[in-house]
Amino acid sequence: MVEPGYPTKFPPLGLMKISTYHKELGDTVKFVKGYHSEVAFDFWDRIYISTLFTYHWKITIDDILSYKHLLHGDISRMFIGGILASLMPDELWRATGIKPITGVLDKPGVLMDDNNYIIEDMIPDYELFDGTNIKYMLLDSYFGYSTRGCIHKCDFCGVPILEPTFVEYKGLKPYIKKIDEKYGVKQHLVLFDNNILASKYFKQIIKDIIDLGFHKGAKLNDRLRHVDFNQGTDARLMKEWHFKLLSKIAINPLRIAFDHVSLEKIYVDKIRLAAKYGIRSLSNYILYNFRDTPEDLWKRLKINIDLNREYGLKIYSFPMKYIPITAKDRSFIDEPRWNWYFIRSIQRILNVTKGIVMPGEEFFYRAFGETLEEFMQILYMPEQILMKRGRIPGNEERIWFKKFNKLTRNEKNELITILCENRTRNNLKKAIAQIKNKKLKNILEMYIPKPEEYAISSLFT
Repeated sequence: MVEPGYPTKFPPLGLMKISTYHKELGDTVKFVKGYHSEVAFDFWDRIYISTLFTYHWKITIDDILSYKHLLHGDISRMFIGGILASLMPDELWRATGIKPITGVLDKPGVLMDDNNYIIEDMIPDYELFDGTNIKYMLLDSYFGYSTRGCIHKCDFCGVPILEPTFVEYKGLKPYIKKIDEKYGVKQHLVLFDNNILASKYFKQIIKDIIDLGFHKGAKLNDRLRHVDFNQGTDARLMKEWHFKLLSKIAINPLRIAFDHVSLEKIYVDKIRLAAKYGIRSLSNYILYNFRDTPEDLWKRLKINIDLNREYGLKIYSFPMKYIPITAKDRSFIDEPRWNWYFIRSIQRILNVTKGIVMPGEEFFYRAFGETLEEFMQILYMPEQILMKRGRIPGNEERIWFKKFNKLTRNEKNELITILCENRTRNNLKKAIAQIKNKKLKNILEMYIPKPEEYAISSLFT
């Protein structure tokens, strides 16, 4: 069982289920993260390789080709599946010579065996990573699906390809009972359903969750238990009765999608309903770089801050940059609404905050600005100043603001154009040497890292 060497926090659920399948058949299974040459000294009847995001294309293909070499041409013993494999099967085939298995493994025989096992219905092998130094999250949790698919076909989402059939009810009880019998009771419940609210069996799913011991306030070993609909819930489908039901389970956090500023009224109404029913720990992914603007991003983040203050909530925001579902890297920029430097500035802020926008007002205002105008100024800021900001503006930051506020609108546009077109330190220095506008030349000098800063800066690469 191979997971390519890309970074990931969650364990590969597909491989865990396939491992259970093979152990049911009496086979010996080994897990490897990335390519390890020592496995070349053993003969492997089969090699399974999972795939995740398409922007991990290079490392995924490199690892597949490395393991393909071990088979000495017998590619019938290699099985590739997962998200990337399902979204880009033809390109993966051309790059590796191996035709992947696509979609959910929800039928007998998909692994070319003559039996009636369905991989999708297997429980994950929680012992797969024993003996390795891999530390995944969720291994103290039940994790899986109570539904599959989604009723929508959003342009930014790969679910209609990955899970084209909406399965409204899978039945959690038998799945979790089997895990309990083999691995013992788990602390939390994490569900990866892509649109659980679209199921007409939602009431039954909530009843199942309560029956399984995840009612509000539930504890195990004197620790509170949590339920997490990890992929979020659809604000457009939420009714008041949904919140009444959700308030009866150990939901923490409740994730409500806020994908575009046009959904503001719907989103705010649903947050107010959450507060009404005592659900105070909330979270959401804030999609940006997709048919929006930097201003739209700030407005959505600010809405959460205002709701926190008004209702005494804790909404944790996770800004997530849009990348096309078949992109082979993360370089996509939704121009002209966004530009490379503004995207880079957002990423620099989030690097400092570990990707989280915390609920507190003081933190938000310092990181993202108290006003929309201040936020837009922050996006222009030199990286070395942006990343060193403390609670109080330093001297270098004040000097930069003074110079920046003297620029005209056209000069600010020219500034950002120069920065976007000259992404290396040497190119920027050459561009500055050609500039005749003294104000621009003067402020651009602040964008060249000092020698000690350049050694640790990742901007000019």
